[in-house]
Amino acid sequence: MNKKLVAALSGGAALILALSGCGDDDSKVDDYAKKVCDQVQPQLKKITEANESITSTAADGKPEDIKKADSAAFQQISGAYAAMSDAVEKAGVPPVGDGERIQKDAVKELDATATAYADLKTSVDKLDTKDQAAFAEGLKGIAGDLDKVNKVGDDAIRKLQSGEIGKAMAKQSGCQRPTTSPSPTATKG
Repeated sequence: MNKKLVAALSGGAALILALSGCGDDDSKVDDYAKKVCDQVQPQLKKITEANESITSTAADGKPEDIKKADSAAFQQISGAYAAMSDAVEKAGVPPVGDGERIQKDAVKELDATATAYADLKTSVDKLDTKDQAAFAEGLKGIAGDLDKVNKVGDDAIRKLQSGEIGKAMAKQSGCQRPTTSPSPTATKG
């Protein structure tokens, strides 16, 4: 019942984690990227942990457990997006053409994403866990809303990772995708 929600959440988080690019950049752009990425890394970890929390309760969790895990995860993700917005704001204007607009748009969209996740938390908190059918239907609605929220966050990240800034961020360890252990698979032979 929670698989759609997990899939939608994972899709948005994947783009957040995909700050990527390649190439050589001047030191001002590299310094800017380092400033942002050093602040982003702990937030990416929080998003990953929140995804894991949702995933771990999705398969066989009781409605109360799913509601609690989703609510806490959405709160954590909302805070992470807000912190990323603050990091972009505090880093200042990127030293690239149209840097002021890039920064302003990214901050605005990251803030909107943080607010949208807070709204998703409120929606989850209102779900009735005593009625299985209503609970499942409510989760479906939240999964649909989550798809919309992810698009806004994705746009913000795409703007930040474009051009010289994206290339510089790709070189920073703080903006690289956290590694996760692959799931072991059992084979019978």
